[in-house]
Amino acid sequence: MIIDNISVVIIASNADETIFECLNNLNDFVEVILYLNNSTDNTRTIAKKFNNVKIIEGTFTGFGDTRNKATSFATKDWILSLDSDEILNLKIIKEISTQTFIDENVVYTIKLDNYFLGAKTVSVDYKDRLYNKKYIKYDDSLVHEKIITNEKTKKILLEESIKHLNITNINQTLTKMIKYTDLGSKDKKMCFFSLVIAKTIFAFIQAYFLRFYILDGWRGFVIATTSANRRYYKYLKQFINCQDIK
Repeated sequence: MIIDNISVVIIASNADETIFECLNNLNDFVEVILYLNNSTDNTRTIAKKFNNVKIIEGTFTGFGDTRNKATSFATKDWILSLDSDEILNLKIIKEISTQTFIDENVVYTIKLDNYFLGAKTVSVDYKDRLYNKKYIKYDDSLVHEKIITNEKTKKILLEESIKHLNITNINQTLTKMIKYTDLGSKDKKMCFFSLVIAKTIFAFIQAYFLRFYILDGWRGFVIATTSANRRYYKYLKQFINCQDIK
């Protein structure tokens, strides 16, 4: 099938472990915008092998603003926003292709099946990823960006899901932790160290028990521990920001 009414927009940096599988499953889309920011690995070389991929070099200014910036290079009004570690399968591509796209206020929500070191976990996420750029855009959040909705927005949940290769190499837990905690602590402060500890403990409990990662064996424990560490360093950096101000 040929999908010529949707532009796929991907922001990426040093994604050579997943970018081939991501782009290889997007051959049905006429236009794929790959917005590379500060990428120093083989991502660009791999992407150049795909004729439907247009590579844009730009800066990273936060996830929300960067997604909007990348979208500005798309020639289609309907945008499928992806990350470089998200893999579409034939079922969801077919489901997307059969949508009418008549109502420009519709935002399509897609389920993400999360994978950790090659294994599917119990965790799933629901993200608003398919929308009309003339009426919808992302907020300007540095991290955990969201679609801006209004009273006319209608959300439709697609039945099929995307494979999210969240962690393919254990070192990614460290590099992502640095990036996300830097963004999550920028221009913010937390002045009580007791809250840093409390939030760290709750992050582990939330992930391991409340989000049922306990069912994923050793992988679940690693994920819960990583979640706690990420929360710890995020709020520790905010605490240090508070000390610097004093």
